Amino acid sequence: METEIKPTKSVYTQTLTAGLWRENPTFRLLLGMCPTLAVTAALKPALTMSVAVIFVLVCSNLVISFIRRQLKPHLRILMFTLTIATFVTIADLFLKAYYPTMSEELGPYVPLIIVNCIIMCRAEACASKNGLVISFLDAISMGAGFTVSLCVLGVIREILSTGAVWEIPVMPKSFVPWTALRMPVGAFITLGLLIALMNLISKRKTATAA
Repeated sequence: METEIKPTKSVYTQTLTAGLWRENPTFRLLLGMCPTLAVTAALKPALTMSVAVIFVLVCSNLVISFIRRQLKPHLRILMFTLTIATFVTIADLFLKAYYPTMSEELGPYVPLIIVNCIIMCRAEACASKNGLVISFLDAISMGAGFTVSLCVLGVIREILSTGAVWEIPVMPKSFVPWTALRMPVGAFITLGLLIALMNLISKRKTATAA
């Protein structure tokens, strides 16, 4: 019978903080680029998408971790997909029922969470190999990292393209909106600059540590 090594407190801490910087799914691992580029024209849709991803990520990680010993190698990916699809459907129907305007704004990107690389990656790399606590902390960590990334993108693009954030004006009346930042090109430029900034900070931290 295979015995599972009990994680230490440092493992819990590393797991919980990994998604915020070292393994940030957006800026470091470059996963989940489709919603990152598509729904970050403003803060509201970015935050809504993030909450939906966290819900699916936590629930699917817990379920997959719970059944990990019963998973057969040739059915592994199928079970991952079915589990994730179940919770994506719940999130999609919830938005349609209680937030129809936001559901319409997000369009097909909520159902597309099913094929989000972040969720499939964590199911394979973590939930299928670890217990419930580690899998839960991993989901929270990656979900938080994804949320921070999308919200930063959403705030920057919304402020520079409309002069407001969460529909609240924050720029002076003389400000001329950068309309291009609401378009796909604005998403690519903003994301590219933020990734470059993250890489620069990481290199400086490494050089300082050395």
